[in-house]
Amino acid sequence: MSPTVAAAGLARALAAIAGEAYATEDPARTTSFAIDEVVPRAAVEPGSAAEVAAVLQYAHARKLVVAPAGGFTHQHTGGIPERVDILLRTERLKAVEHYDPGDMMIGVGVGTTVAEVERKIGPHQQILPLETAQPERSTIGGALATATHGPLKHAYGGLRDYCTGVRFVTADGKIAKAGAKVVKNVAGYDLMKLLIGSYGTMAVITGASFKLFPRPPQMRTFVAQFARLAEAMTFRDHVLGSPLTPVCLELVSPHAQAIVAESFHPVSPNSGETRVGPPGETWRVLVRAAGSDRVLARYRAELGAAAAASEMGGDDEAQMWRSVAEFPHTLFERSRNAMLLRVDVALQDVAPMLEAAERAALDNSFLCAATGRIGVGSLLVGFAPIAVDPPSAMQYVNAVSYLRSMTPRDGSAIVLRCPLEAKRYFNVWGSTPNDIGTMKALKRAFDGEDILNRGRFLF
Repeated sequence: MSPTVAAAGLARALAAIAGEAYATEDPARTTSFAIDEVVPRAAVEPGSAAEVAAVLQYAHARKLVVAPAGGFTHQHTGGIPERVDILLRTERLKAVEHYDPGDMMIGVGVGTTVAEVERKIGPHQQILPLETAQPERSTIGGALATATHGPLKHAYGGLRDYCTGVRFVTADGKIAKAGAKVVKNVAGYDLMKLLIGSYGTMAVITGASFKLFPRPPQMRTFVAQFARLAEAMTFRDHVLGSPLTPVCLELVSPHAQAIVAESFHPVSPNSGETRVGPPGETWRVLVRAAGSDRVLARYRAELGAAAAASEMGGDDEAQMWRSVAEFPHTLFERSRNAMLLRVDVALQDVAPMLEAAERAALDNSFLCAATGRIGVGSLLVGFAPIAVDPPSAMQYVNAVSYLRSMTPRDGSAIVLRCPLEAKRYFNVWGSTPNDIGTMKALKRAFDGEDILNRGRFLF
């Protein structure tokens, strides 16, 4: 049987499950869903968990490789797939499963975008502290699969901290759930936390419940700038050792400021004059505070002259934080041959890793642009070419190799995105974790036929 005939038969089978309008093998459409240039044989958009289950039952029986996808904002992350037989799109799973503002809980389908959740809960002065790049495209399912977080992680934690339950379909098509729609839950193995951050390799999540938080009535951001990284880290340690409880504690490196520069217009609360220097000259630490006038006055007193001279509030502050959250997306808008890594280390290793990133960039003709949650040790490190564009694959390889050689054993440096040609030369996930045996055993238990996102995550 020819591949064309096989694909047509696959599309007909998927159309019988989801409807003709939601299944295709048309190359004009499937090519647009290519993952690292691997084009799916067919694409399907189920409209319910039952339809997702039917698709997976069909795929499992025939050992077809399935790639779950939402808004396609994270599909550049992961290994190059061996093949993709079925692209399973979740965009139709948008139902609001439950929402009572008084309970401060919401449950939604995973095709719901982050922006749609914000619009739903915003009139009730509530927030879901999930800041992502491209919130109009980024879906709840994509965020869960990749354990996405933004600057608000400093105060609220990551998705595993405020997601209370998930609904999912196993690789062989069984509908299941983990956790619940309430904060208090039963004891036992926490499947919910296992699925979050598993990049769609364990099951297809179809819905999730979250704990919400009151929107602070007033917020201000204090912008401290320093000539040297060491001074910025000393300031960070001062903030962490103080009675202050900031909502965000973010670092923006000199070259990263060129990416978010238009949003930096902090002014002195007394004179109204702009006090922040041009992009590229200083390391900036952003301290976001929430509270009454009295609380904000305490911040000014505790932070001292380094930060109290420059503040942002209102729409300017909101736009600045939106630009910081958009850093990963904007980096590639500015430089399509850039590379982005997520570096997670202990607090004492933040400065050494940033110094290593600067060295890796300099030695391989890149500019290093970094932002990150320096109060929890989670950084986004970008490398943008400055001489030859595109750089050779070995420039990327050498930069990654050096950075990883400087990463502590309990840390990680994951390549979130880079040119495909460079990706062929290294493992984007880095060295094998110590618990790889356990992870493989779990994968076999959940997906013994290895049909979900084969080759994309770790092994």
